[in-house]
Amino acid sequence: MKHLGIYPGSFDPLTNGHLDIVSRSLGLFEKIIIAVAQNSAKKYLFSIEERIELIKKSTSHMKHIEIDTFDGLLVDYCREKKSKAIIRGLRAVTDFEYEYAISLMNKELAPEIETVFLMASSENSFISSSIVKEVTMNGRDLPTKVPDAVNKALLKKFNIKQ
Repeated sequence: MKHLGIYPGSFDPLTNGHLDIVSRSLGLFEKIIIAVAQNSAKKYLFSIEERIELIKKSTSHMKHIEIDTFDGLLVDYCREKKSKAIIRGLRAVTDFEYEYAISLMNKELAPEIETVFLMASSENSFISSSIVKEVTMNGRDLPTKVPDAVNKALLKKFNIKQ
């Protein structure tokens, strides 16, 4: 597919910032694959199955979305799916430096694949999966920063009654 974008991430958990990037990407691409990273060396709060299920619930109202998993190099996955575009969200300058370095390496490995950067919306510019987990772990929730299914799953994971 010519206009296929791959949006990779661990999505542990998915936030409204992630959803905003997906939604805005649908205006640029015919189809988006949300590619959930599997890395056995990394410790996740949610299993790969739980992350996929939360993404499915949170994107059920969106069309032209596929959810998949990958491990290994992202550019190899893009080639396998015949995608010429990687979608990445940027919140701050620190994100840019990290993402820029990765995009340069990806370009070295696969010159035909472009990285498309989308700036976070102002209401999501400070939110991250790590912040969401930290706040919830300490007894508070962020129902305006994560989809409802994710908020419920976080509260359950940390055994917090609402």
